[in-house]
Amino acid sequence: MKIILTRVFVDDQERALNFYTETLGFVKKSDISAEGYRWLTVVSPDDPNGTELLLELNDNPVVRAYQKGIFEQELPAASFGVEDTHAEYERLKAQGVKFTMEPTEVVDRVIIAVFDDTCGNLIQIQTLEK
Repeated sequence: MKIILTRVFVDDQERALNFYTETLGFVKKSDISAEGYRWLTVVSPDDPNGTELLLELNDNPVVRAYQKGIFEQELPAASFGVEDTHAEYERLKAQGVKFTMEPTEVVDRVIIAVFDDTCGNLIQIQTLEK
């Protein structure tokens, strides 16, 4: 068994697609519309056949409440692995990404940082420093 799909709820799919591809560097994998629903996924360019991230519209009141609640509690909706948290922090910050947590060692050599994805979520990046 393996994880093939995970999701983040977003308040605007087009803005999310732009942020996740143009700013973060993911690649669009699927973009299918049917009966008012849009199935929109991105993948890592390093693993185009790997786990897909569904950018799912938060058009359900329960989903909106959940998304708002975890954002207000400063809980990341997703966590992405990076080669170097400090370098990725600097790269994204230079592009105007707003961080709620600068790179911080949280456990023995695990460095995390947290940013706002502009679509209603906090996203964590992390690396295990050597």
